[in-house]
This record gives sequence, C-alpha cells and structure tokens, in this order.
Amino acid sequence: MSESIVIVGAGQAGAQAVATLRAESFSGALTLVGDEPFPPYQRPPLSKAYLAGTFERERLFLKPSAFYAGADCELILGVAATRLDRGGQTVALTDGRLLAYDKLLIATGSRVRQIPVAGADLAGIYYLRGIADVDLLRGAFAKGNRLAVVGGGYIGLEVAAVAVMHGLEVTVFESLDRVMARAVSPALSEFYERIHRDAGVRFELNTTVEAFEGEGKLEAVRAGGRSYPADIALVGIGILPNVELAQQAGLACEDGVMVDDCAQTDDPAIFAAGDCTRHVGRDGALIRLESVQNAIDQAKHAALAMLGRPTPYREVPWFWSDQYDLKLQIAGLARGGDELVLRGDPAARKFAVFHLREGRVAAVEAVNAAPEYIVGRKMIAEGTSVAPARLADTAIPMKSIV
Repeated sequence: MSESIVIVGAGQAGAQAVATLRAESFSGALTLVGDEPFPPYQRPPLSKAYLAGTFERERLFLKPSAFYAGADCELILGVAATRLDRGGQTVALTDGRLLAYDKLLIATGSRVRQIPVAGADLAGIYYLRGIADVDLLRGAFAKGNRLAVVGGGYIGLEVAAVAVMHGLEVTVFESLDRVMARAVSPALSEFYERIHRDAGVRFELNTTVEAFEGEGKLEAVRAGGRSYPADIALVGIGILPNVELAQQAGLACEDGVMVDDCAQTDDPAIFAAGDCTRHVGRDGALIRLESVQNAIDQAKHAALAMLGRPTPYREVPWFWSDQYDLKLQIAGLARGGDELVLRGDPAARKFAVFHLREGRVAAVEAVNAAPEYIVGRKMIAEGTSVAPARLADTAIPMKSIV
C-alpha cells in the first residue's frame, strides 16, 4: 500500500515540498492544506513591487493552478489545521475533515507580531503579511497621507520606500538607535538611513510607540512622550512562528518547532520546514531563519527525509531587500564580535561589508554589488580565509580574491 503525505501550510515550503516529492518519484497520496484562500505565493514582493502596483497578483503565485492537478496533489485552501493526533496519525481541519497521514510536514510559517498598546484596534492601522493585507494598505496609499511606520526593519523600510515614492509623508519609529539593527552592520544602517532621509523619510530613533490616538480611526501616534499626527500606520515589529499545532501535539518547540539537520521532529513520522522551525545551523548554534532560502532548502531536505533518503541541511543562509534602486543581498549570519571589512564606497551606492571570524569569511552584506555577494557566499560555504587588506582592495577583482 502506498504512503500518504499531508503537508500543513501552503506557503513557499509547502509548495517546494510538493515539487520535490513528485520530482523524486513519490507516487502516494499527497495533500496540501492552507488557511488562506490562495495557492502558495511569494511573500517578498508584497512589501515591494506588489505594494507599489508594478507586480500583478498572478505573478505572485509560485506555480500555476495546473501544476497541483498535474502533480496529483489535493489542494485544500481556506481551511486551517486545528488538531494533530500523533497516535492515530490524523490531522483535523476547521471544515470538519480528518486527514490520515503516514508522513506529515508542518510548514505553518509565521504570523505578524501584534503591537500591545492602547488604540491598536483603531481603523487605519495595518500589518503586512499576506496578499489581503497589502490590498488593504494599498487602498490607503493616497498622496499626502501621513504614514507612521512602526519598526525600522526590512518590512518597515521597504514600505517606507514605496510610500514616499507615492507621495506620502512618512515617519519611521524605531525603538533602537539605528535601522535594521538586528539584521545588518552599523555601516549598512547608516547608509540606508541616509538614503531614506534623502528621499524625504523622517526618522524617530530610540523612540518607542506608546499608543495610537483617535476617535474611531487613527489620528496620531504617541511615541517618546510626544504626539505625531498620522492618517495611517504600518506596524512591522517582527513575526512569530506558528507552532500551536506542534505544541498541541506535544512536539518539542522552542521559538519554533525543533527539527534535526534533516528536518525531522522528535516524532519519526513528522517533519517541519520554513519560518516555523528551529534547527542547528552551520556553526552548531540553534537558529530560526525567516527567509525564502530556508523555506526552499529545508523543504527539499524534509521531502528527501520523508522518502527515506535523509541528507543533512548545510546550506549558507541568504537574504535580500529591495529599497529604491538598491538591492541588498546578504549571505551568512553575522555576530557581534566579527571583524568588519568595507569594500567599495557607500557614496557610490555600490559596496559590501564582509564579516570575518577567525580570519574566515562568515557573512557578507552587498549593496548593488553582485560579484561581492556571489563570491562572498562561496567563500562562506568553503570556509575561506582571506587577508582583510586584500578583501578591501577594489583594484583586485572579486573573482581573483581567493
């Protein structure tokens, strides 16, 4: 009798798992369950080109509808999984269905972190995680509107860039002393703050939002003891892994569903991939990655492990962000004690910051610098040692650095 595989979560990881399972000749029953009414789609363009109106909705979808039919995959959309019975190997859905599985993949992703302040339920306050969120926000993008962006991370700054280019008055509130502080080096933070200021974005750093004010709808943001007039607000203060299904079933969870390097949980029949997981990284530390790369690669490894061909997951993490005409590409994971090497001139809007750890390249942040990113990522994978002076010398082509 052939096996049945159920995938809970119709995002990037879920779609990749379907593709890999069928490509690797899995012939059993395959079911993909998603709580949104849409088939799996890309999330990165949502805060960039889709919000800007330059990226049509149909282009967001990872696969055409015919793909799932052709892959003989049952697609159940607009329905959430509510209970996992590990003993009976079944998943209960909100529509009353009970799905039996031999192997299960949890790819439930993440959700936005809600801001716990007074007035957070006022009309005019938005979050950005899915297509429906962007459609609502885009409807409020009227020229001259005052937009308060709460959180100076990737999402906040990407939305700020689109908004200011659409004629909105934008103020970014960040509780830390620099933008993207949790993700990039100080040199990158300084560069992006300057670029945004030059475009007309205002910043309130070291400033915590204390409340939203208004009668029925947003009229002002109270932050740092002051009141700032605002017509709309975008809250981007991080995401939380969706681990409730795994926790209810008694699976090990710690800021994510715990998996080994083959994406297996502590139940041999259950695997997990994507934003909802926590695993041992390349350097031996436990990490939870919020990236397309992790969703894709971990899903591939989960699929192989479900087919009895486990392969350790050792890929170099990578991330990117598009703001204005700038493409930021990051590979590897930085640490506070890394030695930083600047290559290129930020004033030229083309440069890179390399992170060295014990003389080896551990991470690279590249702005409009594809060769630095590509070669840097290869150096990280290979554990390459390099002299800082050589790395900083732009007279030496990147392909000749190693």
